[in-house]
Amino acid sequence: MFNWLTHLKPDIGTIRGLDLFAGTGALGFELASRGAHRVVLVEREPKVVGALRALKEKLRADNIEVHGGDAFSVAASLESGAFDLVMLDPPYGSGLLWTAIARCTRLLAPAGLVYAESDTAIRPQDAFEQGLVLMRKSRAGRVHFCLLARAAS
Repeated sequence: MFNWLTHLKPDIGTIRGLDLFAGTGALGFELASRGAHRVVLVEREPKVVGALRALKEKLRADNIEVHGGDAFSVAASLESGAFDLVMLDPPYGSGLLWTAIARCTRLLAPAGLVYAESDTAIRPQDAFEQGLVLMRKSRAGRVHFCLLARAAS
């Protein structure tokens, strides 16, 4: 993802990112470490939220915000158009990916991107149905990942 991002958004210092199913926070912390302006991590498991907050403090990562709670509830409370990059890696087998994409498109800035990971293939027609275009996709073992952008009007 970061190689793709470098080509599409070379000024990473202006990026505002959202990692909606943060888990370990690997994607969000990596984005922050590359100089992103703001990164919001959302995780529902209280112990994991505590670990993410501890790591944020340890790294003095002032550009990271950690929110505990249900991904969709937190997303609903966030400002429309607030993010240049939304990263979605919901639990595999949960069936939440397309629901998450549908709920997060309002959070995208006009030239915003969605990075998504899934245990199933991500098809161009699925993206199109959400008003998005599949820009790039790849696979590593059983993990499918892609970069989506708003379709031109």
